[in-house]
Amino acid sequence: MMTLSKSVVAVILGGGAGTRLYPLTASRSKPAVPIAGKYRLVDIPISNCINSNINRMFVLTQFNSASLNKHIKNTYHFSAFSTGFVDILAAEQTPDNPGWFQGTADAVRQSLRHISNLEFEYILILSGDQLYQMDFAEMINTHKKCNADISIATIPVVAREASEFGILKADKDNLITSFIEKPKAELLPDWISDTGIEMQKQGRDYLASMGIYVFSKHVLYDLLKDEYPDATDFGKEIMPQSIAKHKVLSFQYDGYWTDIGNIYSFYEANLALTQEIPPFNLFDNNKIVYSRARMLPPAKISGTTLEKTIIAEGSIILASRLENCVVGVRSRIGHGTTVVSTYIMGNDYYETLEVMAENIIKGIPKIGIGERCYIKDAIIDKNCRIGNDVRINGGKHLENTDHLLYSIKDGIVVVKKGAILPDGFVV
Repeated sequence: MMTLSKSVVAVILGGGAGTRLYPLTASRSKPAVPIAGKYRLVDIPISNCINSNINRMFVLTQFNSASLNKHIKNTYHFSAFSTGFVDILAAEQTPDNPGWFQGTADAVRQSLRHISNLEFEYILILSGDQLYQMDFAEMINTHKKCNADISIATIPVVAREASEFGILKADKDNLITSFIEKPKAELLPDWISDTGIEMQKQGRDYLASMGIYVFSKHVLYDLLKDEYPDATDFGKEIMPQSIAKHKVLSFQYDGYWTDIGNIYSFYEANLALTQEIPPFNLFDNNKIVYSRARMLPPAKISGTTLEKTIIAEGSIILASRLENCVVGVRSRIGHGTTVVSTYIMGNDYYETLEVMAENIIKGIPKIGIGERCYIKDAIIDKNCRIGNDVRINGGKHLENTDHLLYSIKDGIVVVKKGAILPDGFVV
């Protein structure tokens, strides 16, 4: 009998152009977006795989993939005595398929010629833009035990979220009997499920697909190549059509999971990490989140009041106060500055004292955040230069807009990567 590491191959979908996460996706793919100050989104599914003893992974990409490729190349090195790997499969034009990936199912179909070179029994398909900690071994073992053709990881959601997901119903054996993609509100009463007493107490009465699938190998090949050779999407086409013909299992997950679909959910998920007991636990010995090991000095903090704040290594903080903040690697914040409810992604490099002096003569602020600033309800992307006496006061009073230096979405001010905000700049 094959062990999990030899019987399973994981495919992590890099997602589309990520327009709802713009401007964070202006120059990088969704899975490459930095989270929690020192990781990238793609580290989450990869870490979940490693923690589940699955060590053969393909990441499928086509948009802005250079920084993602670099991150994976610099991060995931398995031992010479291991069969483990994380490989990038970028969309490629071939004589028999001149087009780009047209959707989730099409991306996997086009990649099968690379994946087929391996021996495996099951293929695990994951999204590259979700935040959760899950033991896939449990899901795959349940799939095997029930002799299922397809398993879908499901999570109970409340009515106001249900219209954003594929919603399904299952029988007493957890076999899925019906599936609807993003149902309108008036249809929801027909889709209530028995999600268990705890979930029902929270009003989570609908079973939503998490976009996490296990396929038995032969079933996936049959579906993509023979049954539905023109289907482009798993959620919209393959899943609803497979239920009548195949044994499709619901694997209910009750832990923390969030889909990083837009700026607001991204902002909320990062700031939730600052809570006393955060819903996503970075401090768990058994669920390590892996990322690039940087050789950085410890953070240096002087004269700052800190309240519910995470600070990554290599930072130099001289600010007056940081409250409810996530501060990324190599961040620099000057004297007298107050930052509230903000995610600062940090910087890719340090400036030398000589370069700082030259830039001051040219009127260019130092990399990082200057002195006497006030920043609230914001996301500061990497390598920004924010001068002295800058005020960024996010909130619902601001209208959505896209400026050369920043965007505003749902009251959150997103300062664009590498933006230079001069002294006294106000948002």
